[in-house]
Amino acid sequence: MNRKTFALKSGTMVYRDEGDGKPIVLLHGFCGSHQYWDHVIPELSKDYRVIAPDLPGHGNSTVTNEQQSIEAMADTIKVLLDRLALEDVAMFGHSLGGYITLAFAEKYSSLLNRFSLVHSTAFPDSEEAKKGRAAAIEKVTLEGIPSLIDGLVPKLFSPDNLKKHADDVEATKEIGYATSPEGAIGALKAMKSRPDRNHVLENTSLPVLLIAGDKDQVIPYEKTFSVAKGNIQHSLLKNTGHMSMYEAPEQLISEMKVFLK
Repeated sequence: MNRKTFALKSGTMVYRDEGDGKPIVLLHGFCGSHQYWDHVIPELSKDYRVIAPDLPGHGNSTVTNEQQSIEAMADTIKVLLDRLALEDVAMFGHSLGGYITLAFAEKYSSLLNRFSLVHSTAFPDSEEAKKGRAAAIEKVTLEGIPSLIDGLVPKLFSPDNLKKHADDVEATKEIGYATSPEGAIGALKAMKSRPDRNHVLENTSLPVLLIAGDKDQVIPYEKTFSVAKGNIQHSLLKNTGHMSMYEAPEQLISEMKVFLK
């Protein structure tokens, strides 16, 4: 595995860099890391250069107060791409990574040739979801990361897949435990305050792929498929929750490859 580190103004960002060819950037979800893509990267890196960072405060990347917004995280990804001299990339964002992808597409669309939301949405948090974020912040503050992760991870998978993918559920928990409390709280605040970005989908002329799971308990597919127009493809993965990279990696890779071609 080709894992690298680069220094930011304050702190560091860790990322995986595999393969050669046209660059793909993979952004993981909340309390994840680049390891979320471990079943996907080996196949994609046969034909493409795959860059998969740990988002600020996640995995082995550090976080600062300045990075605790969706827009600031998109800026951090821009710094990484500048460092790697990449300016024509395909970006795939899972969940939180999808929010960052939309913010990136809004601000730096000239650096993208296409982008994809994977189990994500352009809608902002509902009032109910905002209350949930506040409760999660309190849980991390009072009880620590493990308590948050143990409650969160089972909801990420389709109920039908919890037994079948028991090893993946445990792997997802282990990745989550490595998230720093500051990183989790910063991301929760960022997600809670993010704006509606459906206008990004409505206005973009870039090819877009929206991927959803039909059993997703976190973001129902109707919220992913918020805009329909000629340059936007909708892909609904069957018997899949919020974690197709574990629950249906072959389906996910197939959809990604078709989109990239």
